[in-house]
Amino acid sequence: MSTQPSIPLTEGETLLIRGVEIPVETTTLPQASLRFFVDNPRVYSILRSDGEEPSQAAIERKLLEMDHVKALIQDIKRDGGLTDPVVVRAGKLEVLEGNSRLAAYRALAKLDPIKWGRMKVRLLPEGLDDALIFALLGQYHIKGKKDWAPFEQAGFLYRRSIAHDIDPAQLAQEIGLSRRKVEHLIAVYRFMLDHGEAETARWSYYDEYLKSTAIRKVRLAHGDFDALVVEKVKSGEIARAVDVRDRLPIICAATKSVQKFASRALDFEDAHEHAVESGADSSPYRKLAKFRQWIAKAEVEAALGRAQGETRRKILFELDKLAGRVEAVRGKLRKPEG
Repeated sequence: MSTQPSIPLTEGETLLIRGVEIPVETTTLPQASLRFFVDNPRVYSILRSDGEEPSQAAIERKLLEMDHVKALIQDIKRDGGLTDPVVVRAGKLEVLEGNSRLAAYRALAKLDPIKWGRMKVRLLPEGLDDALIFALLGQYHIKGKKDWAPFEQAGFLYRRSIAHDIDPAQLAQEIGLSRRKVEHLIAVYRFMLDHGEAETARWSYYDEYLKSTAIRKVRLAHGDFDALVVEKVKSGEIARAVDVRDRLPIICAATKSVQKFASRALDFEDAHEHAVESGADSSPYRKLAKFRQWIAKAEVEAALGRAQGETRRKILFELDKLAGRVEAVRGKLRKPEG
């Protein structure tokens, strides 16, 4: 005989998901009757890396190892319960939103099973369409203020795309992001999977890597460039994501430098230095051009012209200094190179 609690829906209470009013009931249920959501992005990439569905015990164990859950346990204990109910789908009683809170309750219940035996929930109908469930999670964690990391957000979109065969355009509509953003998140996640990159903290490296136009051209020309860069990131030779953003494109802009880097004749630091010496670093030019474009704007000239008193004298002082410095630099640049 089933021991599942009876779940009548409360008349009139609804939850808005992508413009659809879904009937819900806010109530309490025994936390022992609830189940973790097996597609929870927070643990999916770790526990489902072998393609097997994780057990409820494995999900609980993994969540309880996480620092945010340890902090959550103390917060719930201090507050005496939940201020925000977990969201549960009736039937299987899966916790679609609030798996960390369920894990925290399970930990507290081991100390006091009476006090922490029941938890506040918002029940969704059992037959709710998967598209609305994923849209709800997207509202919470991608467009909302919840705390899925970018890797977890991308994993959510990737599985929705692959496992449910949903086109990025439809995903973009469900979640409320642009199609380009959805495609980029999925591409970065797929890149990390394809290259065996399990360290989620390195997400930002590959996010920057796949954004760059200069890098993309080199990837097309050098078939093993991706594997090389992943190797350099994993080893720590490329130490920061900002190096991928700012320094790797400079290497890629210098033909000889990138050839030496791709052939392993130069490491990352030396390849960057080689590229800078060859003139591939255009950042000084870009900064100078940006300043010229700014000061040439009519509104800037008008704003400077309106200055009075001490402010006007300070502006004239700076412009005089700037004019002198410009002439000095121009003189040096006009000299023959070398």
